[in-house]
This record gives sequence, C-alpha cells and structure tokens, in this order.
Amino acid sequence: MILKFEKLDEFFNEVDKALGEKVNFYVIGGAVMLYHDLKSATKDIDLVVASQKEFVATEKALKSAGFTTKLPSLEYKKFDLNQIFIKEDFRIDLFERTVCNGFILSEGMKKRARKVRELEHLTVSLCSTTDIFLFKTFTEREGDIADCVSLTQSAIDWDEMLDEINKQMKISGNKVWITYIGERMDLLLERGIRIPIMGKVDKLREEYFAEAEKRLAT
Repeated sequence: MILKFEKLDEFFNEVDKALGEKVNFYVIGGAVMLYHDLKSATKDIDLVVASQKEFVATEKALKSAGFTTKLPSLEYKKFDLNQIFIKEDFRIDLFERTVCNGFILSEGMKKRARKVRELEHLTVSLCSTTDIFLFKTFTEREGDIADCVSLTQSAIDWDEMLDEINKQMKISGNKVWITYIGERMDLLLERGIRIPIMGKVDKLREEYFAEAEKRLAT
C-alpha cells in the first residue's frame, strides 16, 4: 500500500535508470488522487503509454528492475489491461493507449495532463482529475463510486468532460459507453452529487437507445 505520492519517486527513478529510450508515463487512477490529497492510500499504480514502442521499452525496463509479471484477473480483463507488474509494495497496471474496452488516451487528455517529473529518459504526467473521474465512470470496481465523490472536491471541468465523452464515442464507434457513464452518474446523483452535464448525458443516452431500437426493428 502506498501512502504518499513521493514514495513513487523510488519507482520512477528505478525505471528511468533501466530505460534506454524516452518514455512518457500518463498516470491515471488512485496515484493521481494521492497526489491531490483526495485519497489516503493506493495499492495500484495505473500507467498508460501512448505507443507500442513505449510499452515494449517499459516492459523491458520493469523486468530489468526486478518486477515480475502477473496475468490480469477476470475483474481487470475487461479494462484492456495489457500487463501487471509486481515488486514488493508496487503493483503496476500498464496499458498501451487503450483503457476500458476502447477508451483511448486522446490528444485532449495528453494536453490536460500535468507533467510532474522529468528524468533522463522518463517523463511522468498526471491525467487531469476531470479525466480520472471519467475513467472511473467506466469501471465497476469496489470503491470507484466513492473515488468519484472524492474527485468532485477537486476542479472538475464538466464541459471538457462532455466534449471528451463525445470524442471518445466517435473515435471508438462504441456508443453503448454512454449507458455505462449514465448508470454510474445516476448512482452519484443518488449520493447527492451535482452533475451539471447530467441533462446532456441523459440526452445522449436516450439517442443511443432510440438508435438501438431502430436497429432491432429492421
């Protein structure tokens, strides 16, 4: 269990020394919340790299640094989780560009990410709390709803989130996602969380169901 974001510097420095080329880590999940004091601890470090080349370089570096691999459990397979690496207190969930069955690390997400470490080979950027919130509306892990509640204590840009939802739906062509997002946001509304874009999310959800009914009728 990791209690302070600074504890990750040990990991970042170790990977940097083992890398032979430039790699940019985009951090998602609990580690970002830890950085913003929105979570007291995290057991996983969720990392996304933007290319296969960076994924292979990271995989080699982690193995060189003494990390061992573990196959994703059924709970995590639907996340498009490429590989899990474990060493002592560190569990690294590594993704190659795609998370949650096609949710892609977009150019908008890269621009919103905050660079927090720049080493010789490794650059570490934290995805925005807006994008972390959106990631967590796609998942059904225990604690994700509570994390979404915590994330609303930070600066969430709801307009950017709605724009990203629309872009992701176009990129993937998988509009069913809006139903997942809508269901999770419904749960948050039940907990008293104000979601300014809820009306527009409902409209997108209604449009998806209307299109689905037309397909079934033909």
